[in-house]
Amino acid sequence: MLDLTLQDWRSKAASLTLPNRAFIDGKFVDAVSGRTFDSINPATGAVLTGVAECDAADVDLAVAAARRAFEDGRWSRMAPGDRKAVLLKLADLIRANLEEMALLDCLDMGKTITDAATVDAPGSAHFFQWYAEAIDKIYDEVAPTGPGDLALVRRVPLGVVGAVVPWNFPLDMATWKSAAALAAGNSVVLKPAEQSPLSALRLAELAAEAGVPDGVFNVVPGYGATAGKALGLHMDVDCLAFTGSTATGKLFMQYSGQSNLKQVWPETGGKSPNIVFADCGDLDAAADMAAFGIFFNQGEVCSANSRLYVERSVKDALVEKLAERAQGMQPGDPLDPDSKMGAIVDEKQTQGIMRFVEEGKTSADLITGGERVQIDGKGCFVQPTIFSDVAQDNPLARDEIFGPVLSVIPFDKEEDAVTMANDSIYGLAASVWTDDLSRACRVSDRLNVGTVSVNTVDALSAQTPFGGMKQSGFGRDLSLHSFDKYTALKTTWIKYRA
Repeated sequence: MLDLTLQDWRSKAASLTLPNRAFIDGKFVDAVSGRTFDSINPATGAVLTGVAECDAADVDLAVAAARRAFEDGRWSRMAPGDRKAVLLKLADLIRANLEEMALLDCLDMGKTITDAATVDAPGSAHFFQWYAEAIDKIYDEVAPTGPGDLALVRRVPLGVVGAVVPWNFPLDMATWKSAAALAAGNSVVLKPAEQSPLSALRLAELAAEAGVPDGVFNVVPGYGATAGKALGLHMDVDCLAFTGSTATGKLFMQYSGQSNLKQVWPETGGKSPNIVFADCGDLDAAADMAAFGIFFNQGEVCSANSRLYVERSVKDALVEKLAERAQGMQPGDPLDPDSKMGAIVDEKQTQGIMRFVEEGKTSADLITGGERVQIDGKGCFVQPTIFSDVAQDNPLARDEIFGPVLSVIPFDKEEDAVTMANDSIYGLAASVWTDDLSRACRVSDRLNVGTVSVNTVDALSAQTPFGGMKQSGFGRDLSLHSFDKYTALKTTWIKYRA
């Protein structure tokens, strides 16, 4: 697959069948209203397909199907080993259809085919496999009691889980939510972002092929203000898992209070700091990873390391190295395996990024980039952009831009770096570069974020929880801890004759 050329990928894309109908109760269906919305390729502006525009009526149907499936036990009471076998088969099917899954995300939201085929799609298969393997390895508890009493504490599935996921990692984010929820025995109603619904719809089809029973995994494409809101307000949804903006996360919290007090698990915005101390022994590695931390996936990453705090004595040297790397990461056709960056997801997001860039040109030093470009005269592309000597109160350093824009901010003392890094409404992730172990531990302890990566950026795995603090939300994906949000602890107390 890695040997395929641009023409190979274009040929495969042209012959691709695009899923475009909602998936409810084990089958593809049109929206009740009959309406559709356009899925647009941001690299070309071309309409890929019209997708079923689900609203509250479709959500009602999907939730009812999910509830029936949960209550009759076709999945929730299936033997753990049998559930495991189904999800393992789903992981295998994702791998067997890797090119197709990668192409769907590449065409739908503009990420490079290389990233989609080597990171996203394989990662989705890996996470389904990981949670499948965990199913029969989680034990319940027997509480300590006196003679004549037996207290059992069990993890039980919640019921119907609503999942609303963003457009930046369409397949991965759908997997992060649904793999753990399904493994725990829940039924799922997934609402993908309207910008990128295609891979979620194909995932549902593969899940059915793997043996996930009808009604257990449903996908309702549509807009957040209709389908997403309907899930948030639904009286028969037991849990809502969300990744997206902080503003939308707050809405889901309100929807819970206005409806049935469903659990809401938000993972929201980020503005991650990356702190480079002068005692970092490998400035080239720091530059490599700082560039990756902001330009990977076109900067459309909630935990992107968009604030770079650099000790003043090494700032100029590091900025020079970063500018060189940015020059080598110019955007290109997402289907070209040699492209280092793809397209921004849509016109609205592109214009939003460029407003920050244009305002930044008047308030900070533009080192490189700063322009919107086109490939073959088309598309939503933004150059990798670096601003230096950015003030701490500049919107470049305060707001989540969600694009390939890096703000470099110098500091003189460790205390100053920590204070500025924590001076944000967000607390998703952070990075620290130093060869001093004591400093690494000291600074990591003081950063108010969910994950601190030392001498790397944005470290994560299936084994470690991912989520934030402050207005980055409190939901946690990945690791065994994600079962906490998709299960309840149930005590059964038995008295017997001792």
